[in-house]
Amino acid sequence: MRTAFSFQKVLWAFYAFVGILIAVRIFYTGSTLYLFLVWNIFLAWIPCIISSLFKKMADKLTWKQALVFCCWLAFFPNALYIVTDLIHIQHESIVPKWFDALLLFSSALLGLMLAFISLYRVETFLNKVINKKLRPPFILLILFLGSFGVYLGRFLRWNSWDIITNPMQLLLSVSHRIISPFDHLQTWGITVVFTVFFYLLYITIKKLPGYLSQATF
Repeated sequence: MRTAFSFQKVLWAFYAFVGILIAVRIFYTGSTLYLFLVWNIFLAWIPCIISSLFKKMADKLTWKQALVFCCWLAFFPNALYIVTDLIHIQHESIVPKWFDALLLFSSALLGLMLAFISLYRVETFLNKVINKKLRPPFILLILFLGSFGVYLGRFLRWNSWDIITNPMQLLLSVSHRIISPFDHLQTWGITVVFTVFFYLLYITIKKLPGYLSQATF
C-alpha cells in the first residue's frame, strides 16, 4: 500500500509540475498556446481510470469485460498521442526553446506513464484469460491499434468521441486505408514506426525492477 501510494504521488507531482510550467508560460507571455496540454493530459488519464476496473473483474471473459476493454482501447491512443505534441516546439515564441521543450517533453512523458500503467493493468488481466503464448502478440496488436489511433488523431484530426458522434465518416476513413494499403503507405509507415517505438519503450520499462508492478493500485 505504501509503495502504491508513493507511485500515485509521483504522478501527482508530474501533474503539478506540468501545470506550473503552463501557468508560468501564460503569465510570462499572456498566451494560452499550450493550454491544450491540460485537455490532452485529461484525455490520457481516462484510459488509466478505465483500466483500474480490470482489477475487480473475474478470471472468466464476459461481455462486460469485453465492453470495458473496447472502451479502454478507444481512449488508449489519447495517452500515446501526447508524444506527437512535441511538434509544437517549432512555434516561434518569446519563451526560450528549452522551456517549451521541457514543458512538451514533461507532458509527453506523463502521457506515456499513464499509457503504460493502463496497458500493464490490461496485460495483468489478460494473463488470467488468454494463453501465455498469445500475450506478447496481443500486446503488440494493442500498441499497433493505439499507434494507428495516434495517426488518426494527429494527421486526420479524428477524436475518440467521433466513434459515437461521427461513426460513418470515421469508418469510411479507416476502411479506405485498410482496403487500399498501398495507396496510404504514409499511414502504415507512421503507424509501424510508432508501434515499434512504443513496444520497445514498454518492454524496457517493464524490465525496471518494481516500476510497473506498482501500477496495480
